[in-house]
Amino acid sequence: MRFAGTGLVSVCFALGAAGLAGAAGAATAAKPSARSAEAPAAAPSPPADAPPAPRPATAEKPPTDRVLLVCEAAYLPARSVWKRTVEIGYDQKRVRSVVVDGVPVYSFSVSGTVILTSLDNERIQIDTATQTWTSDFRGLATSQGHCERGA
Repeated sequence: MRFAGTGLVSVCFALGAAGLAGAAGAATAAKPSARSAEAPAAAPSPPADAPPAPRPATAEKPPTDRVLLVCEAAYLPARSVWKRTVEIGYDQKRVRSVVVDGVPVYSFSVSGTVILTSLDNERIQIDTATQTWTSDFRGLATSQGHCERGA
């Protein structure tokens, strides 16, 4: 599941409710009062020869597996057969990437076992259960074909 957003919502999600309350309390406690005549003390800077601070740990992306489908699509009305390759990258939860003929597609959607995408003016449907390819060039030409797993 992807969370989009900025500001307070992202902070709430990242810190949790207790972390947010603690951060808000620390922020208000750190603010100097307008009546205070003292300037806040500056934090000491690290020595010039000190090693860089360690980076915070980032969550590792789960490993992705890839499936290569080689599809033979017959295009009408020209009656020509084209070999099309589809590389599907996935992890344990969802499809992560789709590459058609070596070109990563801009966007795709998954509906059951069907992957819907487009490349240039071609709208493409790949059914992974029946291993079939269907596409349409905005009504000017259509194609249908079968797919096999590649090496």
